[in-house]
Amino acid sequence: MATRAPATDGRRTAAAARRRVREQEIIAATRALFDQRGVRDAQIDDIARAVGINRAIVYRHFSGKEELFALTLVEYLDELREALEAAAAPGAPPTERLTAIIGAFVEYGGTHPAFVDCAQTLMRRSGPELLDEISESALFRLGRAISSCLAVLIGVLEEGVARGDFRVGNPTLLANTLYASGLGALQLARVGILVMEESPGVPTVGTISADQVRDYLVTSALALVGR
Repeated sequence: MATRAPATDGRRTAAAARRRVREQEIIAATRALFDQRGVRDAQIDDIARAVGINRAIVYRHFSGKEELFALTLVEYLDELREALEAAAAPGAPPTERLTAIIGAFVEYGGTHPAFVDCAQTLMRRSGPELLDEISESALFRLGRAISSCLAVLIGVLEEGVARGDFRVGNPTLLANTLYASGLGALQLARVGILVMEESPGVPTVGTISADQVRDYLVTSALALVGR
Protein backbone atom coordinates (compact mmCIF):
# COMPACT_ATOMS: atom_id res chain seq x y z
CA MET A 1 0.00 0.00 0.00
CA ALA A 2 1.44 3.36 -1.05
CA THR A 3 2.17 5.86 1.65
CA ARG A 4 1.62 9.58 1.33
CA ALA A 5 4.55 11.90 1.99
CA PRO A 6 4.00 14.20 4.96
CA ALA A 7 2.60 17.59 4.00
CA THR A 8 5.47 19.24 5.84
CA ASP A 9 7.92 17.73 3.33
CA GLY A 10 6.10 19.44 0.49
CA ARG A 11 6.12 22.77 2.29
CA ARG A 12 9.83 22.46 3.02
CA THR A 13 10.56 21.66 -0.61
CA ALA A 14 8.53 24.64 -1.78
CA ALA A 15 10.22 26.92 0.77
CA ALA A 16 13.67 25.73 -0.34
CA ALA A 17 12.74 26.38 -3.97
CA ARG A 18 11.56 29.90 -3.14
CA ARG A 19 14.77 30.51 -1.23
CA ARG A 20 16.87 29.44 -4.22
CA VAL A 21 14.87 31.70 -6.52
CA ARG A 22 15.28 34.67 -4.18
CA GLU A 23 19.01 34.05 -3.83
CA GLN A 24 19.38 33.99 -7.60
CA GLU A 25 17.39 37.22 -7.90
CA ILE A 26 19.72 38.91 -5.41
CA ILE A 27 22.83 37.63 -7.22
CA ALA A 28 21.44 38.76 -10.57
CA ALA A 29 20.72 42.23 -9.16
CA THR A 30 24.23 42.39 -7.70
CA ARG A 31 25.79 41.51 -11.01
CA ALA A 32 23.67 44.07 -12.84
CA LEU A 33 24.86 46.77 -10.45
CA PHE A 34 28.45 45.58 -10.81
CA ASP A 35 28.20 45.85 -14.58
CA GLN A 36 26.53 49.26 -14.44
CA ARG A 37 28.47 50.97 -11.65
CA GLY A 38 31.43 48.80 -10.75
CA VAL A 39 32.05 46.78 -7.61
CA ARG A 40 33.04 49.70 -5.39
CA ASP A 41 29.79 51.60 -5.90
CA ALA A 42 27.44 48.64 -5.43
CA GLN A 43 25.77 48.91 -2.02
CA ILE A 44 23.55 46.39 -0.24
CA ASP A 45 20.72 48.93 -0.07
CA ASP A 46 20.86 49.40 -3.84
CA ILE A 47 20.86 45.65 -4.41
CA ALA A 48 17.88 45.15 -2.10
CA ARG A 49 16.01 47.99 -3.79
CA ALA A 50 16.60 46.45 -7.22
CA VAL A 51 15.04 43.17 -6.05
CA GLY A 52 12.20 44.94 -4.22
CA ILE A 53 13.16 43.80 -0.74
CA ASN A 54 14.80 45.36 2.31
CA ARG A 55 18.45 44.85 3.22
CA ALA A 56 17.56 42.59 6.15
CA ILE A 57 16.28 39.97 3.72
CA VAL A 58 19.58 40.06 1.82
CA TYR A 59 21.35 39.12 5.05
CA ARG A 60 18.93 36.25 5.60
CA HIS A 61 20.25 34.68 2.41
CA PHE A 62 23.93 35.64 2.60
CA SER A 63 26.28 35.85 5.56
CA GLY A 64 27.50 39.26 4.43
CA LYS A 65 28.66 41.41 1.55
CA GLU A 66 31.74 39.26 0.94
CA GLU A 67 29.66 36.11 0.48
CA LEU A 68 27.31 37.87 -1.91
CA PHE A 69 30.29 39.16 -3.89
CA ALA A 70 31.83 35.68 -3.94
CA LEU A 71 28.69 34.07 -5.34
CA THR A 72 28.34 36.85 -7.89
CA LEU A 73 31.92 36.11 -8.97
CA VAL A 74 30.83 32.51 -9.50
CA GLU A 75 28.44 33.79 -12.18
CA TYR A 76 31.31 35.48 -14.02
CA LEU A 77 33.59 32.47 -13.63
CA ASP A 78 31.00 30.11 -15.10
CA GLU A 79 30.83 32.33 -18.19
CA LEU A 80 34.61 32.58 -18.33
CA ARG A 81 34.93 28.80 -18.23
CA GLU A 82 32.63 28.51 -21.23
CA ALA A 83 34.72 31.08 -23.12
CA LEU A 84 37.96 29.26 -22.27
CA GLU A 85 36.52 25.89 -23.29
CA ALA A 86 35.39 27.32 -26.61
CA ALA A 87 38.84 28.81 -27.23
CA ALA A 88 40.69 25.62 -26.27
CA ALA A 89 39.23 23.60 -29.10
CA PRO A 90 40.83 20.13 -29.19
CA GLY A 91 42.96 19.15 -32.15
CA ALA A 92 45.18 22.22 -32.32
CA PRO A 93 48.76 22.09 -31.00
CA PRO A 94 49.08 22.93 -27.29
CA THR A 95 50.93 26.17 -28.07
CA GLU A 96 48.03 27.41 -30.19
CA ARG A 97 45.49 26.31 -27.59
CA LEU A 98 47.38 28.09 -24.82
CA THR A 99 47.54 31.26 -26.91
CA ALA A 100 43.81 31.04 -27.62
CA ILE A 101 42.96 30.54 -23.95
CA ILE A 102 44.93 33.62 -22.92
CA GLY A 103 43.26 35.62 -25.69
CA ALA A 104 39.83 34.53 -24.49
CA PHE A 105 40.74 35.45 -20.90
CA VAL A 106 41.85 38.95 -21.89
CA GLU A 107 38.78 39.44 -24.08
CA TYR A 108 36.42 38.38 -21.30
CA GLY A 109 38.14 40.59 -18.74
CA GLY A 110 38.02 43.55 -21.10
CA THR A 111 34.34 43.02 -21.77
CA HIS A 112 33.50 42.48 -18.09
CA PRO A 113 35.67 44.84 -16.00
CA ALA A 114 33.51 44.14 -12.95
CA PHE A 115 34.74 40.54 -13.09
CA VAL A 116 38.30 41.79 -12.63
CA ASP A 117 37.28 44.09 -9.75
CA CYS A 118 35.29 41.37 -8.01
CA ALA A 119 38.03 38.75 -8.36
CA GLN A 120 40.72 41.14 -7.13
CA THR A 121 38.57 42.30 -4.21
CA LEU A 122 38.28 38.75 -2.91
CA MET A 123 41.94 37.94 -3.60
CA ARG A 124 42.98 40.77 -1.28
CA ARG A 125 41.47 38.88 1.65
CA SER A 126 43.51 36.24 3.44
CA GLY A 127 42.29 32.66 3.63
CA PRO A 128 41.35 32.90 7.33
CA GLU A 129 39.41 36.11 6.67
CA LEU A 130 37.40 34.47 3.90
CA LEU A 131 36.68 31.47 6.10
CA ASP A 132 35.34 33.81 8.77
CA GLU A 133 33.19 35.84 6.38
CA ILE A 134 31.93 33.30 3.85
CA SER A 135 30.02 30.10 4.56
CA GLU A 136 31.55 26.75 3.67
CA SER A 137 28.93 26.12 0.99
CA ALA A 138 29.66 29.47 -0.68
CA LEU A 139 33.41 28.87 -0.53
CA PHE A 140 32.86 25.45 -2.09
CA ARG A 141 30.91 26.98 -4.96
CA LEU A 142 33.56 29.65 -5.47
CA GLY A 143 36.38 27.11 -5.35
CA ARG A 144 34.59 24.86 -7.81
CA ALA A 145 34.06 27.75 -10.23
CA ILE A 146 37.72 28.80 -10.08
CA SER A 147 39.01 25.23 -10.37
CA SER A 148 36.74 24.61 -13.37
CA CYS A 149 38.34 27.54 -15.19
CA LEU A 150 41.83 26.45 -14.17
CA ALA A 151 41.08 22.89 -15.29
CA VAL A 152 40.82 24.08 -18.89
CA LEU A 153 44.27 25.63 -18.69
CA ILE A 154 45.75 22.74 -16.72
CA GLY A 155 44.50 20.29 -19.33
CA VAL A 156 46.31 22.16 -22.10
CA LEU A 157 49.50 22.41 -20.05
CA GLU A 158 49.40 18.68 -19.26
CA GLU A 159 48.82 17.85 -22.91
CA GLY A 160 51.80 19.99 -23.87
CA VAL A 161 53.96 18.17 -21.33
CA ALA A 162 52.78 14.76 -22.55
CA ARG A 163 53.62 15.69 -26.14
CA GLY A 164 57.02 17.04 -25.17
CA ASP A 165 56.09 20.57 -26.25
CA PHE A 166 56.13 22.07 -22.73
CA ARG A 167 58.52 21.69 -19.83
CA VAL A 168 56.34 22.29 -16.79
CA GLY A 169 56.99 20.61 -13.45
CA ASN A 170 53.70 21.59 -11.82
CA PRO A 171 50.91 22.50 -14.28
CA THR A 172 48.48 23.27 -11.44
CA LEU A 173 50.82 25.79 -9.83
CA LEU A 174 51.57 27.40 -13.18
CA ALA A 175 47.87 27.65 -14.03
CA ASN A 176 47.15 29.37 -10.70
CA THR A 177 50.08 31.74 -11.25
CA LEU A 178 48.93 32.63 -14.76
CA TYR A 179 45.41 33.32 -13.48
CA ALA A 180 46.59 35.60 -10.68
CA SER A 181 49.07 37.50 -12.84
CA GLY A 182 46.50 37.70 -15.61
CA LEU A 183 44.08 39.54 -13.32
CA GLY A 184 46.77 42.11 -12.59
CA ALA A 185 47.54 42.49 -16.29
CA LEU A 186 43.84 42.99 -17.03
CA GLN A 187 43.81 45.87 -14.57
CA LEU A 188 46.83 47.36 -16.37
CA ALA A 189 44.98 47.08 -19.68
CA ARG A 190 41.99 48.76 -18.12
CA VAL A 191 44.04 51.70 -16.82
CA GLY A 192 45.95 51.88 -20.08
CA ILE A 193 48.94 53.67 -18.57
CA LEU A 194 52.57 52.64 -18.21
CA VAL A 195 54.86 54.37 -15.75
CA MET A 196 58.47 54.76 -16.87
CA GLU A 197 61.49 57.00 -16.55
CA GLU A 198 61.98 59.62 -19.25
CA SER A 199 65.46 60.10 -17.83
CA PRO A 200 67.03 58.94 -14.54
CA GLY A 201 64.80 60.11 -11.71
CA VAL A 202 62.27 61.78 -14.03
CA PRO A 203 58.98 59.81 -14.28
CA THR A 204 56.67 59.92 -17.25
CA VAL A 205 53.72 57.89 -18.50
CA GLY A 206 53.01 56.01 -21.66
CA THR A 207 50.04 54.08 -22.94
CA ILE A 208 49.35 50.39 -23.30
CA SER A 209 46.48 48.66 -25.07
CA ALA A 210 44.59 45.47 -24.32
CA ASP A 211 46.21 43.88 -27.38
CA GLN A 212 49.66 44.67 -26.00
CA VAL A 213 48.71 43.17 -22.65
CA ARG A 214 47.42 40.03 -24.36
CA ASP A 215 50.61 39.68 -26.40
CA TYR A 216 52.72 40.15 -23.27
CA LEU A 217 50.76 37.50 -21.38
CA VAL A 218 51.12 35.07 -24.27
CA THR A 219 54.86 35.71 -24.53
CA SER A 220 55.27 35.28 -20.75
CA ALA A 221 53.22 32.07 -20.68
CA LEU A 222 55.17 30.54 -23.56
CA ALA A 223 58.42 31.42 -21.81
CA LEU A 224 57.22 29.77 -18.61
CA VAL A 225 56.31 26.55 -20.42
CA GLY A 226 59.74 26.44 -22.04
CA ARG A 227 58.88 27.63 -25.52
